[in-house]
This record gives sequence, structure tokens and C-alpha cells, in this order.
Amino acid sequence: MIKRIVNFLQRENLHRLFLALASLVLIGTIGIALFEPEITWKNALWYSFVTITTVGYGDFSPQTTAGRTVGVIIMVFGIGLLGLFTATIASIFVEKKLKEERGMTSFDYDNHIILCEWNDRARDIIHELRMDRRIDSTPIILIADIENKPIDAEQFYFIQGPVTEENLQRANLKSANTVVILGDDGVDANARDAKAVLVTLTVESINPSAYTIVELSSESNVQYCERAHADEIIVGSEFSTKLISRAAIDHGISKVLSELLSSRRGNDLLKVPLPDNLAGKTFIDVFTEMKRSEQSIVLAVQKGGHGPVISNPAVDMVLEATDHLIVIKNREPAG
Repeated sequence: MIKRIVNFLQRENLHRLFLALASLVLIGTIGIALFEPEITWKNALWYSFVTITTVGYGDFSPQTTAGRTVGVIIMVFGIGLLGLFTATIASIFVEKKLKEERGMTSFDYDNHIILCEWNDRARDIIHELRMDRRIDSTPIILIADIENKPIDAEQFYFIQGPVTEENLQRANLKSANTVVILGDDGVDANARDAKAVLVTLTVESINPSAYTIVELSSESNVQYCERAHADEIIVGSEFSTKLISRAAIDHGISKVLSELLSSRRGNDLLKVPLPDNLAGKTFIDVFTEMKRSEQSIVLAVQKGGHGPVISNPAVDMVLEATDHLIVIKNREPAG
């Protein structure tokens, strides 16, 4: 920690300013203490500080010509050095802010979310994530080949450039919890999916434990993403087509799904760990108890929390302590 502070001071030339200010304080303290017999060394030091900072309480003041000369030197050089110091500090913060806005910095967060590519869906994705209280303060790092940070939001950061291994390292992929790989709308559908598969391979080679969610344009490319070991694959066009077709046959289904997938209204679709007291019980017992005690409807079971998802399990299926439940649950009011 100390070494990092020293390196920072040297890099920004602040060590020279500190040395100059300290020298001026020392010279002023010695001069005032020597030429003003009524002012002690401790008070001379205090006088030097308040004079350099232009506070000027007036509790001590030199009476001799030599003492006043020292006071003038402190005032003149102190204002200049202090102004230079504050200007340097301000420029460091401004430069840091500009670098963040232009995506030129690196990050060292843990258990964060990395968002690859920026498109029309990305803004809504971020908004939905921030509506969920479980991750409303989780850092989100965007990697995209755009000029500036697209939105100003809390705990949202930007790395400018294509989604390469170098930029993924700058986003601290090794410590990331989730990676969302969106399609690049600037290229055609086939190139978009090929790019997504390539990014998936890169992510999995660096951090296989990160949960990867990939957006594809065509269902024919799902097999390639599966070979790249993507955890979840979402085909946008296929999903929309199937939803519209189902809504045309069974009216109202789209409204139910829209409510479940939105964090803004109605019920939520969530994954929760199996309660300890339900381990070893059959699915029908778990289903009944979850509805009775938590007003939740169990739709599916995920084995081990990261294994296969079993929708509408058999009533006599026995659940294990490590299993997770995918449930429809009433949204709790914001606390």
C-alpha cells in the first residue's frame, strides 16, 4: 500500500511539491522562531501552516522587520506552491474521469458482471439488473468498441475497444461472476454469431468458472456455443418467434412471461436454494410447502445449483440439499 502511494506521488510529481511545501514550512518556522522572541517554536509552526493555506487566523503575527519579511516570503511562495498543488490534484481527478469516460482504465473488482458489446438491448438489460435488489450494487463493466461511456449509472464502468483477451484481462475476467455476451448489431447475423462464439471461447479459456450467457441470432449456431461451453444461450429471433406464435394460439401467454421476466412489476421468476427443511422430500411435498409458506410456485429444479434444469419434475422425485428451485414468487416491497 505504501509503495503504491509512493509510486503514485512520483508518477504525478507530487513528491516535489510536498518537498517544496515542507521546506517552506520549515524555513518559515525557523525564521519566525528566531526573529520573533515572543513566538514559540510550536506557534511558529502553526503560523507557517495558516499563512501558507491563506487561512490567517491572526492569533500570531510577527512584530519585527525580519519576522515580517519571513512572513511575506511564506505568503508569496506559499500561495504559488499551494495553488500549483491544488491544480495538480484537480488535474489528476479530471484526467481520471476522462479516462473512465473514454474507457481507458482497468479494474480489479471481484464477483462482478462483464457485459460484452453494446447494442439496443444493452441499456434495458442494465436497467433490469439494477431493478433487482440482489445485484443493484454489483459492478458492471462494459467492453465495447464505441467512443465514450454510453450511460452514466452507479457502479457501471467502461472499457473502450473490441472484446479481446487483453480487454477482458483489463476487466479482471479471472474474478468475474457472470459474463454476458451480446450480439454486435454492426455486422451481419452470421458474423455476429461467429464473433459471439469466439468471445465465448476466449472467456471460457481464461475463467471457466464464470457463468457465460450468450445472445445469438440463429439457432443453427447454438451447437457451436455449446461446444465453447457457454452456460446459457439465448436466440433472440427464435425466442420472439415462438412467443408470438404461442400468444397467437393461447392468448395472454406473452403478458404472463413479460411480467415474470420484468423486475418492475408483478411476480418474479427466481432461482432459490432448496430450504434445508425440505431436503430429502419429494417434489410434490416441496411444491406444496413452498406455496403454503412462501406463496411461491415451483416450476423447475436445477440439480446441484449448476447442473441440468428439470422442468415440471415428477411428483415422486426426491430433492437433494444442493438442489435449487426455479420459482414464481411475489415481489417483496422495497425496504
